[in-house]
Amino acid sequence: MKKRKDDRNPFFSGWLFILLLLITACSEEKEPASPRPAVAVEALQAAAGRWTEGIRVTGNLTPKYEVAVKSEIMGAVSQVYVNEWTRVGKGTPLARIDDREQESVLRKAEAAAAAARASELQARVTDNRARREMERMQKLKEAGLATRQQVEDSETEAEASVSRVEAAKAQTRAAGEDLRQAKIRFTKCLITSPIDGVVSLRKVSPGDLVGETGTDKTLFHVVDNRILNLTASVPSTEMAGLRTGQQIHFTTDAFPGRTFTGKIKFINPSVSESDRSVKIIAEVKNEPQVLKGGLFVKGYIITSIRENVLQVQHSALIGRKDAPGGKLGILVVEGETARLRPVTVGGRSGDAVEIQSGLKAGEWYIVRGGFNVKDNDRLAVTRRTGRTP
Repeated sequence: MKKRKDDRNPFFSGWLFILLLLITACSEEKEPASPRPAVAVEALQAAAGRWTEGIRVTGNLTPKYEVAVKSEIMGAVSQVYVNEWTRVGKGTPLARIDDREQESVLRKAEAAAAAARASELQARVTDNRARREMERMQKLKEAGLATRQQVEDSETEAEASVSRVEAAKAQTRAAGEDLRQAKIRFTKCLITSPIDGVVSLRKVSPGDLVGETGTDKTLFHVVDNRILNLTASVPSTEMAGLRTGQQIHFTTDAFPGRTFTGKIKFINPSVSESDRSVKIIAEVKNEPQVLKGGLFVKGYIITSIRENVLQVQHSALIGRKDAPGGKLGILVVEGETARLRPVTVGGRSGDAVEIQSGLKAGEWYIVRGGFNVKDNDRLAVTRRTGRTP
């Protein structure tokens, strides 16, 4: 029996050895994990600069001066002198209405005016003769050579001659007015441009009957694009910052990359009941004349300008970006480490945001690559730019 017990000792010894190895393996400490690699980022240096605040608007451009040319008299068109896209000046002939009838009326008016002037001259001559006759009869009466009846008859004739002169003068004035009107109607047979500009529309040809009673036919449309009106609507919540004379900078898809400038000339004194907005009109000097009426534009009205305002790129902020004046965060570069720092923001102008507190001028903040950066991460700044946008 003692010999059998000695034969089992190697078996138990092996199991004991394995158990000791397991205990030793479990008791060993794990090796520390490798540190996180540095994150490649780009940084900007915060700086103070000029800060502009304003109102974003959309609107349309229209010519400040444009006119629909119509005929003031009825008649058939005999000649057309211009085509569409023709540049014209004030007084440039556009078309002519058949003037034969108006010329006949003018000649009759001239004859009537001449006859009236002749009648007036004859009345004046008769008046002078009557006055002389009255004076002669009065002298003869004093000499006892004329009766009282003869004197009274001469005085009556003198008074009548004065009335005939006044009547002749009235006829002369009436004939002169008729002549003036006939001349005006005759000159209206020639249709001219009332402004400098370009003929944008022609709707008449020789032989067309124009100026018919009850019609309102436009013959030509002339536009002057040298000055344009920009009409836009501003929400009533922002109308307190509007002033006449303020500048508006705007762009249009017709000229990508170009910015144009205008000046507010008119602010509607009433608010629209439909959308609670205020209509404004800005004047745009279109030199050279590249802009056209009818273009859709996007504008920015500058309401105030401040100097030495600390600002950063809007994309660099972390947190509730749409909360005005709320606490947001920004990743600041301190040596080779990222620090998430809370900041207080003010207004926004384009891609820039005003920083009221939490960041100082001259400090560097991450603008690219920050989506993969956390507080206290190591950084590898690949590019530094010493200015803010």
